[in-house]
Amino acid sequence: MNAGQRPQVGDEVEFAIGHRAIVTDIRKGIPYLRAVGRREWPAEDPDSLTVMRTRSQRLADGDL
Repeated sequence: MNAGQRPQVGDEVEFAIGHRAIVTDIRKGIPYLRAVGRREWPAEDPDSLTVMRTRSQRLADGDL
């Protein structure tokens, strides 16, 4: 886990306890998220996002 790190495109983040999504875009400083079964949406509280795995970590894990 990378608490305190600002999320980047491709990172997996926790946006609520037990709920994860992927950062798909950053528009005007707001991360946009996508999760299984949901459309893309802007993060309501970007400062509360916790980076669980960076894009690089996801690549190393074979998730991309």
